[in-house]
Amino acid sequence: MTDVHLHRTLPHHDGSPLYVSDSAPELGDVVTVRLRVPEGYGPLAAVRTRSNPDHEPEWTTASPIGSTDGWDWWEATVTVSNRRHGYRFVLQHHDGTVEWLNQSGLHRGETLDADDFALVAHPAPPAWLNDSVMYQVFPDRFARSAQADEHPTPDWAIPAKWDDPVDPVMPGRSQQFYGGDLPGVIEHLDHLVELGVNLLYLTPIFPAGSNHRYDASSFDRIDPLLGGEDAYVRLIEEAHARGIRVIGDLTSNHSGDRHEWFQQALGHPGAETESYYYFTDDENTEYESWLGTPTLPKFDWSSDALRERFITGEGSIVAKWLKPPFNADGWRIDVANMTGRLGDVDLNAEVRSLLRETMLRINPDAVLLGESTNDAISDLQGDGWHGAMTYPSFTRPVWGWLRGDEFEPWTTAEGDVRTEPWFFGQPIGGIPRYTAEDVAGAITRFTAGIPWRVRLGNMQPLDTHDTGRFATNAAPGTVPVAVGLSMTLPGVPVVFAGDEFGQVDADGEASRTPMPWGSETDAAVAPVLELYRALVQLRREHPVLGTGGMRWLHVDEETLIFVRESAAESVLVLATRRGADATIPAGALAGAAHMRPLYGDATLAVATDGSLVLAADGPAFAAWSLPGLNVPQGNP
Repeated sequence: MTDVHLHRTLPHHDGSPLYVSDSAPELGDVVTVRLRVPEGYGPLAAVRTRSNPDHEPEWTTASPIGSTDGWDWWEATVTVSNRRHGYRFVLQHHDGTVEWLNQSGLHRGETLDADDFALVAHPAPPAWLNDSVMYQVFPDRFARSAQADEHPTPDWAIPAKWDDPVDPVMPGRSQQFYGGDLPGVIEHLDHLVELGVNLLYLTPIFPAGSNHRYDASSFDRIDPLLGGEDAYVRLIEEAHARGIRVIGDLTSNHSGDRHEWFQQALGHPGAETESYYYFTDDENTEYESWLGTPTLPKFDWSSDALRERFITGEGSIVAKWLKPPFNADGWRIDVANMTGRLGDVDLNAEVRSLLRETMLRINPDAVLLGESTNDAISDLQGDGWHGAMTYPSFTRPVWGWLRGDEFEPWTTAEGDVRTEPWFFGQPIGGIPRYTAEDVAGAITRFTAGIPWRVRLGNMQPLDTHDTGRFATNAAPGTVPVAVGLSMTLPGVPVVFAGDEFGQVDADGEASRTPMPWGSETDAAVAPVLELYRALVQLRREHPVLGTGGMRWLHVDEETLIFVRESAAESVLVLATRRGADATIPAGALAGAAHMRPLYGDATLAVATDGSLVLAADGPAFAAWSLPGLNVPQGNP
C-alpha cells in the first residue's frame, strides 16, 4: 500500500477539477490533466502520460506549468479515444528510476490498466448527486398515518403494533406487518429537513406479499396499503417543495411469484409473458429464481418483450414513474450485480445501458444507482450505473476498525442463537479486527478501478435495511468517527432511518425497526440527533466534500488523516479510534496559517519548522477549513 503508509509527501493526481479540465468529455475531445509534485521530489527528467486506447499504448509528454505553495505542477493533454479512456502518469528521474502513478498509488514497477485514472465519455451523472445526503426509508417501519387504519390487513401479514419488537425468525421475519405508509412519510418530511438530508430513497413501494416488498406482484401501481398512486404523487410534490429529491427501488433481477406477469405464464406454455422468465420444463412449472428462492422468479433479459415492457417502451415501468404526475428523481436497482447473469449468460452491461438510455430520454437529470454489495469495479465503468450501493470500500472496513469487544447474542432467521456478531452474512467468525491502515487500504483497493466521477456517486452507508445497525457492535465513542467519515470521504453519505435515534439491531431484518417517534428529546436520543444534524450540515455547507479531490496525509494503526481539496476551499479531516499524535510534514498542506476549526475537539498546531501537529484523545473526529489551492494557469 505505497499510497497509504505515508512518511513523506508524494506526487498526486485524481479526477477532481483541480487535475482534470473536463470530467464529461465526448469521444475525440482533448482533455488537460495535471500532476502535482512536491518541490524537491526529484528533480524529474520527464513526466509523461501513458494511455491505452484500443489496447495499444499511447504517450504524451507533460510540461511544467509553474510552482506554488511548495508544489510543482505539470500538465499534459489526453485525447479521449474510448468510452472509458484510462491513463496513468510516468515519472522519470535523472538517476534512471521510473515511477508509475495510478489510482492505486505510486509504484516502482509497471501497473495494471484496470487501476488507471479514467475519463468517461458517457453522459455525466446529474450534478445534484454530488451535493446529496441520502436518507433511506423502509416504508413499513417509518411512520403509520391514520389513513393506514382504513386498509384491511393483507392475507400474508402478521399484524404488529408499532411498539412490538421485530420478530427475527421466519415467518415473522418477512411477514410481520407494522403498516407504515406514504402519508406517514409525508407527515415526517420536516424531520428530514431538520436533519439536513436532501435525497430520500424509498425501498420498494409496489404491492407484494411481504413487508419488504422485494417480491413485487406488480410494478404498474403503488401498494394501496401505502396509500396508492395519489399518496406517491403527493409525497414527491411535498418533498420537492422542501428541496428533497426522491428515488425509488426497482428489482431488475426478479419479480415476486405473485406478479401478474409470472402468474400469466406459470403453467401456461405459450403465454405472452413466458419469455420474461427462465422456465425450465415444458409445462412452465419449474423455473430459475434468485438464489433458489421460489417466491422470486428470475427475469430472462434475452427477451425483447421484457426489455420493451420493463425499460425501453414509452410506457415502460422504468419510464412511467419518472414522468408526470409522479416525477420521481431516479432509481436504485435491486440486485443489480446479478441482473442479466445466469451461468454462461451475461447481459448485465446491456441491461444497465438500456436503463441509462431510457432515463436519459425521459429525464436526463435522473439518477441511476445499482446494488452491488461486494467488488463492484467491473460494473462501475460509467456506461450504466452512476454509482452503487456497495460495502467493501467503506462500510465493512469501518465496521472492522471501529468494532467493540463485547457482543450480544442474536437470533438467526432459522431461530438459532448466535454469540458471534453478524458481519454482512460472511461466515468468518464475526466482525474481523482491522486497523486504520486496513481501512485506508480497502478504500484504495476497492476504488482504484472505478473512474473518479463514478466513485463520487457510490453510496456510503454505515448500514442499510440489509445489514445490522453499525452502532450495535461499535466500540464506545466511535459513532461520531464513523458518521464523520461517511460525510467527508468521496461518495454519497447515507443515513438509514433510525440511525439518528441511536437504534441498535443485530442483522439485516432485525434492523428494520419502527421509528421511535416521540423520543427525540430523550436523554439517550437527543445527543445522537444533534450529532447527525451537525455532521450532515458539515457535508452540506462545504461543497468540496462532494466534488473535491482527496489526498491521504497520515495513516497509522489508529488514525486516518486526509484532505479534500478544491480551488475554493480545502477541508482537513482527522479520524481516530484510540487517540492521535501525528505530524504532517511542512509543505504537505498549504494554507495552514489560515485554518479554522469546523468540528471536533482535536488540537492542531503549526510547529516552528512549518509542520502540522495534530492530537486527539480517545475516539475522535475533527475537521478544519483551509483556503483553496492555487493552481498555475499556464507555462511560467
